[in-house]
Amino acid sequence: MGSGSEEPVPLHEEFIYCCGAATHVLKCGPWKDLSKDESKNLPRLLFMIIPGNPGLAGYYRTFIQALYCGLNQQYPVWVVSHAGHCKPPSGMEMIEDTDIKELEDVFGLNGQVEHKLNFLKKNVSKDIKLILIAHSIGCYITLEMMKRASELQVLRSVLLFPTIERMAQSPQGKLMTPLLCKLRYALYMPVYLLSFLPEGLKASLVRFALRGMKSCDESSITTSINLFSVDCIANILYMASQEMMKVVERDSTTIKQNLKKLIFYYGTGDSWCPQHYYDEIKMDFPDGDIRLCEKGLRHAFVLDASKEMAAMITDWLQDDLSKL
Repeated sequence: MGSGSEEPVPLHEEFIYCCGAATHVLKCGPWKDLSKDESKNLPRLLFMIIPGNPGLAGYYRTFIQALYCGLNQQYPVWVVSHAGHCKPPSGMEMIEDTDIKELEDVFGLNGQVEHKLNFLKKNVSKDIKLILIAHSIGCYITLEMMKRASELQVLRSVLLFPTIERMAQSPQGKLMTPLLCKLRYALYMPVYLLSFLPEGLKASLVRFALRGMKSCDESSITTSINLFSVDCIANILYMASQEMMKVVERDSTTIKQNLKKLIFYYGTGDSWCPQHYYDEIKMDFPDGDIRLCEKGLRHAFVLDASKEMAAMITDWLQDDLSKL
């Protein structure tokens, strides 16, 4: 299904308020507005990416472009940042200046679920079918979306490196939980001081931090500069602290109810969802489409394997798309 075309991929970028919080949206394809029910030119299907944490849309730029091309440019592919994880452009505040309180605790884990549902309600026609592609904590958010809004026309949900259970008990969780839940405020001052560095120096620091990768995606480097913003880091770490406390038991009920719509993809050396989590869910749902990575991809695949992951997903979904 891949396209060998080297033509520029149409990419539209927006900064909007959703649930009163700054939100960054990247849209691949010529479709900029999918909310008009009466339009005859609406596509039948939207691919929507639910990011991990940090939930910066820019990390998925190469991924959505590769996915869009792999789908022969037939369907829109969008990624929506988490609320408050992006650095708003000049003149835009992190929180909308309004007297109306749209959602309590929009930056928390529950708020991020409602944020995505609100985005779909306001920006996507209810007649459009959805393929949700979720990464890391985005998988938890996606299962919650399917649980809370059963009216969504979800054709498939692809759950990549899913952190959907026992996060604090995972190897990385054991290391990060004390830092995130007790010491996160101590990180704000160094980030504040680093925020005054010139952009070029910030980029150099990011390159240094990612120096161990053979081929780091350039868009990941530019996106990571957002992490020098205290507001962004505060929202990112706050959400992460809630993940450690709230992502405990796997929601097997929702998984069972939607099993035929779900594809799980676990890593072999993933310290956020270790392989025995894969073994256990595979045992509990022997009929489920639950896969184990054989390519050695890292949990943060967007840093260096976006094109490879997009090609795999395109292949997995060929049968579904042929039936449309």
